[in-house]
Amino acid sequence: MKLSHPKADLYVPAGDSAPEAALARVTHLCVAAHQDDIEIMAHAGISDCLDTPGKAFGGVVVTNGAGSPRTGAYAHMTDEEMQDVRRQEQRAAAKLGRYAIQLQLAHPSSVVKKAGDPGVAADLALIFGGCSAEVVYLHNPADKHDTHVAVMLRCLEAMRALPAGKRPRRVLGCEVWRDLDWVVDSDKVLLDAGRHPELAVELLKVFDSQVTGGKRYDLATMGRRMAHATYHTSHATDKVAGITWAMDLTPLITNPGLSVEEYTLGYLRRLQDDVVARVRKFS
Repeated sequence: MKLSHPKADLYVPAGDSAPEAALARVTHLCVAAHQDDIEIMAHAGISDCLDTPGKAFGGVVVTNGAGSPRTGAYAHMTDEEMQDVRRQEQRAAAKLGRYAIQLQLAHPSSVVKKAGDPGVAADLALIFGGCSAEVVYLHNPADKHDTHVAVMLRCLEAMRALPAGKRPRRVLGCEVWRDLDWVVDSDKVLLDAGRHPELAVELLKVFDSQVTGGKRYDLATMGRRMAHATYHTSHATDKVAGITWAMDLTPLITNPGLSVEEYTLGYLRRLQDDVVARVRKFS
């Protein structure tokens, strides 16, 4: 498997097959912008593959992680040194979570943000074409992180270019840098992120450069999942121990002509209608 960037990293944690064979086994694929995004947004997919024989999880990190904030022991690291640290952390998470394969494409964020880069396009075409994923986890189009949205768009472009029979059955846009609790309940996709809680914490703590480097993603992510589970419904007891919310992006793949912008604005319009209707109902 040949990726375009010279610093791209391919890792098969079990060491029992070539990358091409490991990728071909993947049934649940997460393509994220940065190291640790996978573990924040796709724990439900990791759990699905741990709990079900014949399922295999694959992770892809598109950018190199050079611009991450850093304090403490990491405060004086150069971007090059930080990239190496984050690369090794992502490998450790893949081993701990028993991923079938972990790919790190090492593209600068500035490159990914520009549509049409041939290297990014070629890498994503190779990955999506090399597996028959049942579920793909992406960032969502209402995320407030520019790189997250750009990575999501590059992935949609790659999947839309696939033959119809090779496109994933389901594509989900998950929350990271903007919660999706605001989405009306009928539009929400509930991802059960409450399973394997000890593993969930360990997967987040693997990224020590972030956790002790000034961003407590371990506490914040677990707290958000638990809060979603409790605040999901007001008149029922909690059904799961943790929830990650997602948008169903599958229509954007099955109908490649559908506007991403208009599709996303539909979620906002339905929220507006819901708020207006409830206020008017009791006025």
